[in-house]
Amino acid sequence: MKYSKLGHSGLNVSRVCLGTMTWGKQNTQRDASEQIEYALANGINFIDTAEMYAVPPSAETYGKTETIIGRWLAANPSRREEFILASKIAGNGLPWIREGGDITGEAVLAAIDNSLKRLKTDYIDLYQLHWPNRTSPHFGKHFPCKVTFTDVDRQAHSNQMLEILQALDESVKAGKIRHFGLSDDTPWGINEYVRLSEKHNLTRVTSIQNEFSLLHAKDWPYLIENCVHEDVAYLPWSPLATGVLTGKYLNGAIPEGSRWSMNARHGFFRDTPQVHAAVQAYVDLAEQHNLTPAQLALGWVDQVDGVTSTIIGATNMDQLKDNMSAFRKPLEMDVIKAIREIFKQFPLPF
Repeated sequence: MKYSKLGHSGLNVSRVCLGTMTWGKQNTQRDASEQIEYALANGINFIDTAEMYAVPPSAETYGKTETIIGRWLAANPSRREEFILASKIAGNGLPWIREGGDITGEAVLAAIDNSLKRLKTDYIDLYQLHWPNRTSPHFGKHFPCKVTFTDVDRQAHSNQMLEILQALDESVKAGKIRHFGLSDDTPWGINEYVRLSEKHNLTRVTSIQNEFSLLHAKDWPYLIENCVHEDVAYLPWSPLATGVLTGKYLNGAIPEGSRWSMNARHGFFRDTPQVHAAVQAYVDLAEQHNLTPAQLALGWVDQVDGVTSTIIGATNMDQLKDNMSAFRKPLEMDVIKAIREIFKQFPLPF
């Protein structure tokens, strides 16, 4: 396993981060415990969760994933130091979480305490804002004119961000969290938090996790360049585009128990003819080089300059082992060149 520096934090994290959002919906406590044990035994020292999980999000599954991790930690308290634990506060829009309200300083303080209780730990290494209070160009809103930035009251949001930052800083000083990060945010979001932390001498943003894959690489180059020069770790989520890059949804297939067989909060906006044409090309390329489609897709993400650690998830051990195998050695240059030619044909298929 290879490791990278997590932004300015001084922490070294594995190039693979174990995602957990299926635990409590598609996976049981036993499944999760097996995944944790396997991941730790094979060099992963980075686990990511969120108060909102499991997914698809619902009032019934809220907090279940953190609770599952907490049960494992309660049974294995001496192993807490073996890994860096990340969690997230949910943003606005979910009526069963703080009545759908914005992230506020008060909400941050309460959510951290609640996550600590569920996780059965005294501290969270990386605490992230799951999405910003303002509408950001994520979850299918990245095409021009989907979001109207000119309607945003910049000063009002900056004031909210300062209040959030002050609460995060208070939590760092109290030892409840060590660092904070963003998720589903933009270069302006990163830079405004950097500006506010420098102006007010508050804790500095450490990381950002955004969707990034062969089918959805909108963060390259501008946001990733921003991360590199501001010393902010870049953490891709959904590097398999909700599993579609494995090829399992080709030709109209929807396997029982798969993500696409369940209700999707934002709809199935990744299900387009262009997506399936791109996936078929990548699957064919993987087969030509004796790779699985997941190895091809994850290997490509890992080699992108500026990527710190890629968040993977699995609903069974075979998937987890296949995903982790993608990080054992880099893709050959001829494979990368062939990927580039396919990518040119399908640069943003959803």
